[in-house]
Amino acid sequence: MKKYQQGFTLIELMIVVAIIGILAAIAVPAYQDYIAKSQVTVALADITPGKTQAETQINEGLTAALALPGDVGLSATTTRCSAVTAAVGTDGSATIECTIDGNPVVKGKVITLTRDGTSGAWTCTTDADAKFYPKGCTAP
Repeated sequence: MKKYQQGFTLIELMIVVAIIGILAAIAVPAYQDYIAKSQVTVALADITPGKTQAETQINEGLTAALALPGDVGLSATTTRCSAVTAAVGTDGSATIECTIDGNPVVKGKVITLTRDGTSGAWTCTTDADAKFYPKGCTAP
């Protein structure tokens, strides 16, 4: 009886490397999309607390000169927002806007929370690609 050589052949190793390469080619773009969507969602989460303070200001009638992020309890920059703007109108309308800082596919995109002065309903819009929209956000 012959003793067989143990180990992998070169062809077997090349097939394994090819399979790993194919899996990586599929996984990396999907992972990048996942990261970009999470960055847009975090940007929305960063500015959402401003809605509560804006509502408080509107209900108390203190909206005469509110035009800074600090007026609604937000910072000028946040974890995922390179710039935050906020404005509350005397008619009950309000706008909170975040310029997203993140992956190249979402960097510079804007996510906006807008309050209708008549109905009091808040809407979320963003100019990011549709596949990155957080739940409840639409195109502007």
